[in-house]
Amino acid sequence: MSASNQAPHDMTKKLIDTVIFDMDGLLLDTEPLWGTSMLQVAEKHRIPITPERFKETTGLRIYEVTDHWAIHYPWQGKSANEVAEEILDDIISASKGHASVLEGVEQTLQLLQKNHYKIGLASSSPARMINELVDHFNLRGYFDVITSADVVDLGKPHPAVFMHCAASLGSRSNQCLVLEDSVNGMIAGKAARMKVIVIPDELHFDDPRFSLADAKLKSMADFDLNMI
Repeated sequence: MSASNQAPHDMTKKLIDTVIFDMDGLLLDTEPLWGTSMLQVAEKHRIPITPERFKETTGLRIYEVTDHWAIHYPWQGKSANEVAEEILDDIISASKGHASVLEGVEQTLQLLQKNHYKIGLASSSPARMINELVDHFNLRGYFDVITSADVVDLGKPHPAVFMHCAASLGSRSNQCLVLEDSVNGMIAGKAARMKVIVIPDELHFDDPRFSLADAKLKSMADFDLNMI
């Protein structure tokens, strides 16, 4: 094949040179632990929270969640911020004890690194949780930039955390692919004008809203570079 015939393929592959990952539910199977930790801490402080009431705060950062509780379900004793910190302590401990790296994650990170993609992590989780868990699971070395929604004004589904991560990597939005597991994360990636591949959990896999994504996978083990 001549060089002129190869050029269009090569140029297409260069359009996206940056891949940004979510953390909870995508890299690590920590997502269910959030509900358990929130319920345990809420019960301890006699905050009348039920699993059904989690829907009121879907997508909010943990400090926003406990602020919401303080307004709608006020309690005596510790402040909303102190309750949030207690939940974080609990989920970090639970994640270290019970969570694991999801199928295909390390293979995908190694593949991207080998092929010289810029790799970022952009999570709604607080920075101290992200840092403790990427270190605990030996994932830090794969990422060029790690960004928490702590550093932006609004969390997902607002695109700010993805845009901040891309800027930190020196990338424009149209050079980025986002890998996400949630509807709010998908919306954030699309709002940032990035390509988005979703890998939902089994319970939410058939949610029709995921049709907005550019592709949907059963597992990160199904990912390959042709999807970029």
